[in-house]
Amino acid sequence: MAANSDLPSISHATLGQSYCERSYHPDISPLAAYLLRLMHFKQTNLCVSADVTTSAELLRVAEEVGDHICILKTHADIVRDFGDRTIRGLNEVARRRKFLVFEDRKFGDIGNTVQQQYVGGPLTIVRWAPIVNAHIFPGPAIIDALEQAANQAIVAFNSSVHTDISASPAPSVTDSLDEPIDLEALDRDDPGEKSEEDIYGDEYQNTYDARYARKQSVVSVSTTISMKSENATVNNNTNAPLDDHTSDPADRQAMLDHLGPPPYLRSLLLLAQMSSANNFFTAPYTKACLEQARLHRGFVMGFIAQQCLNEQPDDIFITMTPGVQLSAGGDGMGQQYNTPSVVVGEKGTDVIIVGRGILAAPDRTKAAREYQKQGWEAYLARVRGRRAEASGQAGPNGVQK
Repeated sequence: MAANSDLPSISHATLGQSYCERSYHPDISPLAAYLLRLMHFKQTNLCVSADVTTSAELLRVAEEVGDHICILKTHADIVRDFGDRTIRGLNEVARRRKFLVFEDRKFGDIGNTVQQQYVGGPLTIVRWAPIVNAHIFPGPAIIDALEQAANQAIVAFNSSVHTDISASPAPSVTDSLDEPIDLEALDRDDPGEKSEEDIYGDEYQNTYDARYARKQSVVSVSTTISMKSENATVNNNTNAPLDDHTSDPADRQAMLDHLGPPPYLRSLLLLAQMSSANNFFTAPYTKACLEQARLHRGFVMGFIAQQCLNEQPDDIFITMTPGVQLSAGGDGMGQQYNTPSVVVGEKGTDVIIVGRGILAAPDRTKAAREYQKQGWEAYLARVRGRRAEASGQAGPNGVQK
């Protein structure tokens, strides 16, 4: 999308603030605050787009990149065996590896339809995805419809019976069995005669249980009935440093542990800009997304966009940008790629979304680590440059005088 004077200039105060500092803004939603603190403590602004077609591959990607991401982006509708066991597995990996899940559903229909797509059908997205996204071309009522559905789901969760199962010692990926686990068995095509339980079945659960070494342990089961808003707020007792990094990995891990699980809330990203060539996202449309986000600050976390859209002093939105690779270019099918330094450093976005640059890598873990490093370094350089500029020690681009 070409630059346009109708769009905000990229000079907002948040660009010189650390993620952690931004998380303490009085008007930020609890889930957005949690994400920013997670990014700060884990030192990552990387989201991996897991565009895969089987549950086994989805969980494999989550395991391989989980330590290096803040968000895993999914397309559940292309996972041909997606179901309850997929959801349980994904939630378990997200809890253990500490990242949020973003279902890239791109809602874009009338209110009643998007509510049914969100809460029902074979995907029941509201159950397992803290973050979703939507277009606003059907009108702003789509935001109200999704927010209403999310709130109803949260109320239902918080007034339901929950059974928690804990084991001692806790399952660990380091506790491996003697025999290797064949996850490839989960990738095979099913002829169609089997039931869903057969498709997911004992093979999936046994493989998953074995992979995480659910051996002999002391298990306690507790059932509670909750009538309150459990996990509705972020753990505000975290005494987080406001500097840009914590050097000791043990300290960072302690902070992550203290941060705890995410609040059981839901947030929306608005699709304000796209990375594909010749798209039809006009400047007035992008501006309308920003205006609608301001009217729904408690639910709209931010944007899918190519640049920071924060403009007014109280804009605290998070921007996530797809189309990121280690070198600029295109894929021959309209996708345009930018580097982490351009997207984060120059355009001022917060989260880089990487798909094929990691999925197609021979070593996904190694590739994710490199993207994490480059995205984080671009963020640190931006914050330090903006602070130097504000203090009069640097010019407009953060260059020392």
